[in-house]
Amino acid sequence: MKPTIALIGGFLGAGKTTLILAAAELVQRRGANVAVVLNDQGDDLVDTHLVQSHCVPADQVSGGCFCCRFPDLIEALDRIACCHPEVIFAEAVGSCTDIVATTLRPLLRDYPDRFRVAPLTVVLHPAAPFADANLQFLNANQQAEADLLVGWAPALPPDARRVNAATGEGVAEWLDEILAGTGPVAAHALTLDYARYAEAEASLAWLNARVVAHATPAISPAMLVGPLLDRLSATVPNIVHLKLLAQCDSGYLKAALTASHADPVVEGTLDASPARDHEILINVRALADPAELQAIIEREFARLPARLAWQHVQSFRPAAPVPYRNSASAPR
Repeated sequence: MKPTIALIGGFLGAGKTTLILAAAELVQRRGANVAVVLNDQGDDLVDTHLVQSHCVPADQVSGGCFCCRFPDLIEALDRIACCHPEVIFAEAVGSCTDIVATTLRPLLRDYPDRFRVAPLTVVLHPAAPFADANLQFLNANQQAEADLLVGWAPALPPDARRVNAATGEGVAEWLDEILAGTGPVAAHALTLDYARYAEAEASLAWLNARVVAHATPAISPAMLVGPLLDRLSATVPNIVHLKLLAQCDSGYLKAALTASHADPVVEGTLDASPARDHEILINVRALADPAELQAIIEREFARLPARLAWQHVQSFRPAAPVPYRNSASAPR
């Protein structure tokens, strides 16, 4: 039986991963196999580690959106085929759009014998519309190409489904709808100005980093990263999305910010006992200069009560998107 690929889009911080995890749990409870492919402009994704920590097989496409890394997407799908998934959730980069023409329609056209393709779901961000013109350009185009809009804000567009992955409201109904195979798929291709698209993506600084913190004396994850999150919220300018995952032998802590000067949303082993060694992953997207962003992150991490070993740091602006395929072209 062909697996169903369900691609989930939506702006940075909209709740795509939360929805995927809630839906993946439902699929598993129904006795089916599930897998997830994550996507990012950089490496070392918090979301990939988070999904794997929920015992869901996961792979990732890094270095660009699905549209620009289409062969990498196929390779990732090949790798997770060993898990025999019946449902594969694919989470697009939160700044990515034009998914219908560059990803879904090529899948429908070129791989009909290998995959079923579900309707494109776009998760509505509760803070939209955005005051920043670049962010709103990306967000509006994401919504315009959706087959299904879902969200949990108090006020939703008339055609949106109310789905709240945090509470479970509407998740089962949405999952049944996208897996039924009866709704339109990839119905709304965009006519997109790629110069404007590149400008909008390049307004964001993108930072991914991994660091090992050795604490003497031992400290709990909550006590280690709680003050760090407070400082980052206060000092990183114009946060669009920040995710942090701290792991140690006694548990993990995952936190997210969707704005500067905001309280983080935290989950995980909040009562984990003290440990000496902690691995911390951080992903930040902000309207900032990449070098300035990296300097702030490194400065605030240096204030941790621990000895640090930086394993990986990258801070950059996304390159101009260049689709590998589109709905009208043959492979390059």
